[in-house]
Amino acid sequence: MKVNSKGMSRREFATRAALGAVAVSSPLPPVAIDALSAPLSQQPPANAPKLSARSEAEAEGRYQAILAQYGERFSDAQKADLRRLCFVLQPQLDALRAWPVANSDAPALYLKPLVEHEKKGNAAPNLKSGAQSAMPEASPRPAASEKR
Repeated sequence: MKVNSKGMSRREFATRAALGAVAVSSPLPPVAIDALSAPLSQQPPANAPKLSARSEAEAEGRYQAILAQYGERFSDAQKADLRRLCFVLQPQLDALRAWPVANSDAPALYLKPLVEHEKKGNAAPNLKSGAQSAMPEASPRPAASEKR
């Protein structure tokens, strides 16, 4: 890709223009602004498992994201319970992420849908073949040699 003399390519300009237009046209809802401006509480909830600083930040970020999207729907007690659940969930997520997985690994469980095939004895009658046999048969055509 060629960079013009001013130091910005066409693609980079288009990307920046699109991002600027999106940022201007879609302001954050008031709840999201309140959630983002509120200081993050540094203390994990009571009875929370001991987590690394990174895991605590992730759990707190998950809690803030939920509040930004659905904050007006929760009471104060529900918000406290939601925060506790975000912190309780984090050790399971850390354990799951610790499992080594490569792109070439096959899934542990293959989806094998159960398809029931109809048995011939219990199968529904074929209506097309029955309709044809019920119709009277046409008289056979005379052979070409038998023409009068």
